[in-house]
Amino acid sequence: MKHFKRVLLAGLACAIVTIANTSFAATPSDMLVIANRIDDITTLDPAQSFEFAGSDLSRNVYGKLVNFDPNDLSKGYQPDLAASWTVSEDGKTITFKMRDGVKFHSGNPVTAADAVYSLQRAVKLNKTPSFILTQFGFSADNADQTIKLIDDMSFSITTDEKYATSFVLNCLTSTIGGIVDSKTVMGHEKDGDFGNDWLKTNTAGSGAYTLVNWKPNESYTLNANEDFYAGAPQMKRVIVRHIQESATQRLLLEKGDIDLARNLNPDDVAGISSADGIEIDSELRGRLMYISMNQKDPNLSNPKVIEALKYLIDYKGMQDSFLNGQYTIHQAFLPRTYLGEIEDQPYSFNPDKAKALLKEAGLEGGFELKINVREAQERIEIAQSIQNTFGKANIKVSIEVGTGKQTLSKYRAREHQIYVGAWGPDYPDPNTNAATFAANPDNTDEAKATGLLAWRNAWHLPEMSKATKAAVQEGDRDKRAAMYEAIQREHQQRSPFAVMFQKIEQTGRRDNVNGVNLGGAITAVSYWPITK
Repeated sequence: MKHFKRVLLAGLACAIVTIANTSFAATPSDMLVIANRIDDITTLDPAQSFEFAGSDLSRNVYGKLVNFDPNDLSKGYQPDLAASWTVSEDGKTITFKMRDGVKFHSGNPVTAADAVYSLQRAVKLNKTPSFILTQFGFSADNADQTIKLIDDMSFSITTDEKYATSFVLNCLTSTIGGIVDSKTVMGHEKDGDFGNDWLKTNTAGSGAYTLVNWKPNESYTLNANEDFYAGAPQMKRVIVRHIQESATQRLLLEKGDIDLARNLNPDDVAGISSADGIEIDSELRGRLMYISMNQKDPNLSNPKVIEALKYLIDYKGMQDSFLNGQYTIHQAFLPRTYLGEIEDQPYSFNPDKAKALLKEAGLEGGFELKINVREAQERIEIAQSIQNTFGKANIKVSIEVGTGKQTLSKYRAREHQIYVGAWGPDYPDPNTNAATFAANPDNTDEAKATGLLAWRNAWHLPEMSKATKAAVQEGDRDKRAAMYEAIQREHQQRSPFAVMFQKIEQTGRRDNVNGVNLGGAITAVSYWPITK
């Protein structure tokens, strides 16, 4: 019996040690495991991808002509697959010289023909982000003439007008600027789709990582590219898991099952900030949180109603409660740190003023609205807060929650009433947001300009569209900044957008993980500089 007790006690001790080791086991030293919401990824094709999580994946898989150094974002765009470039005297033609010795993941060399194919392909496919390129006058009809091969390692692009060179190059840092392996992609082309169907679930890049697999709404896995021209990453494998709930991300981080938690709410940040082995990083991002009002709706197209709803949002109450430390009040379409930014905050929660405006609109009795929102915790909480405060003016709100794909599909089809959205810049130039919030050249349903938020909300704004176009062509920096300031102030007063907050991303990190840079307000996260 004594022997049995000794064996039992020894077994229990072993079990306790095993449980303890299992609970706090660290991830491997050459593997990075991240918890993030990635259900907005709908495709991996860089010519079509236009969501936050998709941009993260693309930045690490695809090289671009120019890119940002994750170790010093303040330097602006830098040579990447293009080693150098020259600009013609008239400012319309940029000639690129490709970097020697770079290979795609397939082993094929990266050439000027690949760059030409990639840019022409993105224009001709005409997917959601194509406006980033077509705003320079590129079209399916002229792409073969305006994006031209010179020799194996040189090519040129010619824009329709003279633009600031920095504006053009900044646009090429966006996801759509990813250079694809033309031989591989053309080998998977079917029915003239430029390999688009294949690239939805596969990749053909030259970046720091190769794709192992992507399981929608579950995870994606990347392997280090040992031949990456800038040096093989230390993290040999990166796994990004779709973890929707903040509490689950926190638990996994505390247990050591993940290295980074990217969607912690303020309560979980507070609860974990003093835990051993965990650090909390805060980084101002370019992402804005807003609501928008579909101008096809007869009530929401009334200027008095638009203004009233902006006074029925409890900006400060949300900032100081469930968004505490993670969003700061911001009411203009250009994020802080961008040329032409303004700090004006003309709206605050004022039910009495809102009721008076609704009375002027003949809607003092209220009306019904539906809010569409993605199933992300803070967005749902924003929708619930708005549901409550709109109720103060007899506006009855129902909330329809869906996946990222479901809500985006409805939004892009202009089938919503109120949409709770987040928007991040595609490149570090003020036009990145001005061109989508404050321009809509063709408001017809047939235009299908789904990359333009003004179009998604059926907002016809011909004069503001002209002003936005003029601002992007202004060469004087100070004059250009003043133009954007004026556009934003008019936008605040009459647009069907209520911009509410700018993102401060708080990331939970195991303290043995170093070199994390989420991209600030100008780009996406980089995995290749990360070490343990």
